[in-house]
Amino acid sequence: MNKEYDVLIVGSGAAGLYAALQFPENVNVLLISKRELTLSNSSLAQGGVAAVLDKSNDNFKLHIADTLIAGKYKNNLQAIEVLVSEGPNDVMKLKEMGVAFDLDENGHLMMTLEAGHSRHRIVHHKDSTGRAIVETLLEQVQTHKNVEILDHTLLYKLEKAENGFLAGLILSDGSSKIIAAHYCIMASGGIGRVYQYTTNSAIATGDGITLAYMLGARIKNLSLIQFHPTAFAAENDRERFLISEAVRGEGAVLLNCDGERFAEKYDKRGELAPRDVVSNAIMLESRAKGNEKFYLDITHKDAEFVKNRFPMIYEKCLEENIDITKQWIPVFPCQHYLMGGIDVDLYARTTVDRLYAAGECSHTGVHGANRLASNSLLEALVFSRRAANDITRRLNENKDKPFGEFPESENLAGKEMPHGFRTEIRKIMQDCHFVIPKPEAVPDGLKRSKEILDNINNGGYTINQDFVEARSLATVACIVLQEALENDSK
Repeated sequence: MNKEYDVLIVGSGAAGLYAALQFPENVNVLLISKRELTLSNSSLAQGGVAAVLDKSNDNFKLHIADTLIAGKYKNNLQAIEVLVSEGPNDVMKLKEMGVAFDLDENGHLMMTLEAGHSRHRIVHHKDSTGRAIVETLLEQVQTHKNVEILDHTLLYKLEKAENGFLAGLILSDGSSKIIAAHYCIMASGGIGRVYQYTTNSAIATGDGITLAYMLGARIKNLSLIQFHPTAFAAENDRERFLISEAVRGEGAVLLNCDGERFAEKYDKRGELAPRDVVSNAIMLESRAKGNEKFYLDITHKDAEFVKNRFPMIYEKCLEENIDITKQWIPVFPCQHYLMGGIDVDLYARTTVDRLYAAGECSHTGVHGANRLASNSLLEALVFSRRAANDITRRLNENKDKPFGEFPESENLAGKEMPHGFRTEIRKIMQDCHFVIPKPEAVPDGLKRSKEILDNINNGGYTINQDFVEARSLATVACIVLQEALENDSK
């Protein structure tokens, strides 16, 4: 690998991969992935991508209005306008690249309905859209000779240099290396692993947000966390697979412990209300009934339709001994998505010069207080492209000098870090800031999170993946709870 790059991209989800494809051949790019290249929250996205592709039945104003309603009008309207107006072109580019979106018998894109949408506008690849997109993008990136890809590579530090950044990497063989890059795009995903139960993949520990925060970047609305109402209620797994919004879009109904529909008691939109509304309804019904057993029922639909429309969900549930064509699916809310993150402008620029952020780790303001279903992949595409285009423009306008001398590597050895920090942080977050937060628990939770972070930062521990992720989770918990405390006092 080289010592110097034009651009460092951190993350191999939709945002990181799509950004890499935008750079011309003369731009030298390093793309790193903490784990295997296909492990990302993007890969787990089931429902699809929302875009106005049929203007005979839909328009930008409707998509904007739906996004604002779901986001409780706390969105950045300019960012939504960019997303909605530019997004359809990016979706069509994916189709041209070979993403096999589902087609009807006439060869037209099939579009489904999801909660919060007023029109059928979600294009999909069965119930594994994210995986289809990531695999196609990865195939494309691997053909670009200007992009070097490293998997199982951990970014443990990012420091500002005179004309860019010095980045500390732990490579797949366990060795460390310092590289330099004139620009950095953070596309490192969300923070799901700060909770006991999440739909997020194992990479989602908030590393990129933490490193940006340590650089002085503004972090905004990190306490705006989306809890998906219908995660499969597994007995033990920390990572819970999602029962997509699209299942309700196709007619599934929510049942309480007594087998009764209840969602309309809390909102007239019932099962198709936005995610936060449905999650709140489940929690309130749980309190009323004194029971956490809830179910999704799609048994009234044709069995072959269900198997063909939701093959991945069907198979995953079968592994848990649930046949969704005959049995109710046990569900319960769990952490799913982050609306806040590293604050960026319309070109994905952070408050730190040359640092960009895209995808779930960023805060564009698109989602407001609650993300509208299937806007996340669209956001990743639109704003990662804008980041790459802006960087390309700057590289063309100003030729950066090579970096001076810097160390090849550094000694990361230290004491062994005690076990239990991450477990304690997850318990604090689950107790303090779940679907219906507990403001009274926040001060003590914040105090303990700060103590843990101080111990991690000053303990002289070996810098490895366990250390980096514990530091990230503790940092994220402190930012979220501090923000929650300030919001409660307003």
